[in-house]
Amino acid sequence: MGAIILFDGECNLCSKSVQFIIKRDKDAYFSFASLDSEIGKQLLKAYKVPTDVDSLILIENKRYYSQSSAVLQICKHLHGGWKTFTILLVLPRKVRDPLYKFIANNRYKWFKKRSSCLVPTPDIRKRFL
Repeated sequence: MGAIILFDGECNLCSKSVQFIIKRDKDAYFSFASLDSEIGKQLLKAYKVPTDVDSLILIENKRYYSQSSAVLQICKHLHGGWKTFTILLVLPRKVRDPLYKFIANNRYKWFKKRSSCLVPTPDIRKRFL
């Protein structure tokens, strides 16, 4: 069983990140859902993710990861040199998360909101919940 990535469907950076992951996820390990979708809301509730979390969420092995932990856990499964970034997991979250939060807090200002949805190919469409 693979993992699920919940992302902000309105955010250009988040949507581009999903496309980036799909290209490097040769084993189709990840499935995707918007945080605001029905399935996204159900998963957030089922995994007891705090309601104030405005972050990329990874659900894997019956637990959730957020912020930098989610990004680094995702890197473990990407093809190419991306696995090397997991060495950063040795750093405490209080060291890793400020950069993540800074980017997340400015994502709409820097990358804007999406005006249209990605229209995935049938192969990719089946990976969205």
